[in-house]
Amino acid sequence: MIDFADDAQDLIAGYRRFRAGRYREASDLFHRLRKGQEPATMIIACADSRADPAMIFDAAPGELFTVRNVAALVPPYEESGGLHGVSAALEFAVTRLRVKQIVVMGHGGCGGIAASLAAAADRPVGRFIAPWVEIAAEARDAVLRDESIPQADWQEAVERRAVGQSLINLMSFPFVRAALANGSLQLNGAWFSIGRGELHWRDPATGAFAVVAAEDAADEPGNQA
Repeated sequence: MIDFADDAQDLIAGYRRFRAGRYREASDLFHRLRKGQEPATMIIACADSRADPAMIFDAAPGELFTVRNVAALVPPYEESGGLHGVSAALEFAVTRLRVKQIVVMGHGGCGGIAASLAAAADRPVGRFIAPWVEIAAEARDAVLRDESIPQADWQEAVERRAVGQSLINLMSFPFVRAALANGSLQLNGAWFSIGRGELHWRDPATGAFAVVAAEDAADEPGNQA
């Protein structure tokens, strides 16, 4: 028998709960998914352990094609010899899976955005983190130049503007532009408040974020037929 370390024991216990509960309830779904996936939505989210897209959107296996990285950033299109994990996933989602929408979702208290702000103040943030969070530099610098935004609000303001920057960067990919042009793809932005459990959706026309109602108005008391 394998002797699991203490931290692994927690994972193994979770796996056993999964097998006894969720897997047993959805075994037919998993059986169908063994042949492939057809998700309608790609989510680009942060690697932060507190902002799980599958939990936030109550999604079943196979519904979301999810890429998670530091600060939910999308780099601009470029063809250098580097390794392009986000770009590869994006290409697969759009050209192979033919997802119908891409959602970039930031969140409150993002460590990657905090690192971007630290970098702007010439504080060390890490050898690999520093160049990555520079993807958000334009959004960050726009906030820092805006004298109407108090310093206490910089973090959240950059988190939201970084979503917009990633959406702009998505448009730099030729296959994304082609899918948008033929009407087969939509781009959306969102921001999640961890403390309040609130999802904020981005207006594509104005860039403003508005709270999504926790209940459908049709389901609220007094609104039912």
